[in-house]
Amino acid sequence: MAILRLVADGNANKDIAAALGISVGLVKKHIGEILEKLQATDRTQAAIKAFRAGLI
Repeated sequence: MAILRLVADGNANKDIAAALGISVGLVKKHIGEILEKLQATDRTQAAIKAFRAGLI
């Protein structure tokens, strides 16, 4: 959820990684999982779907 919130705020992968103290590769992995779970094709669509579902 933290990564999804940071994506929705418009943060780049490197900024998300720095904020959470994890690697950029791990951020990319989590974003891929988020896209799959939300059935979204990109970060923007994932953020919109999450917002509409009340997740963020």
